[in-house]
Amino acid sequence: MTEFTIARSELILGGQKSGKSRRAELIARQWVQQSADHRAVMIATAQPWDDEMRLRIARHQQERAERVPGMSTVEEPLALAEAIAQHSTPATLVVVDCLTLWLTNQLMPADFEQNSPPAPMDSARAASLLIAISQAPGPVVLVGNEIGLGVIPMGREVRAFVDALGRLNQQVAATCERVTLMAAGLPLTLKAP
Repeated sequence: MTEFTIARSELILGGQKSGKSRRAELIARQWVQQSADHRAVMIATAQPWDDEMRLRIARHQQERAERVPGMSTVEEPLALAEAIAQHSTPATLVVVDCLTLWLTNQLMPADFEQNSPPAPMDSARAASLLIAISQAPGPVVLVGNEIGLGVIPMGREVRAFVDALGRLNQQVAATCERVTLMAAGLPLTLKAP
């Protein structure tokens, strides 16, 4: 395993299956191995709305248990700032996976009406998240999707979401000490402490 310095806060961005979650797990495993007092907790934001998502979540839980033994999981689709504040300690590394699903839960809840624009992101909720990241007593690793690299989406709802995610990613990147972009399983450091 490659040793590297664990940042106080790190945002890991990338496309689908780019290696984002694996990188976060590698950081958590390294953290836990550094000291017998160290713990890691995963705050999962996904919600199992259909059979495919339930199977995906179960597979991720099984694989994560093999790669990072002992890492506990907390499911929190909405109150992310509160979950970070509750679970972060000087000896506990918190992994948030993922910001994109958290934003989806905020803007397009399960009872979201088709053909209506997504609700705007509550700026107070985003501000609370940024404060929780900056005030966490232990390291925080956040995983999110970078989806703004392709063509401009045709639908207004999708454009609004891509814009909101881009703004959120910029705010979190400005708050975090390190920002890493994942592509094909390889990390590219965009910002370092």
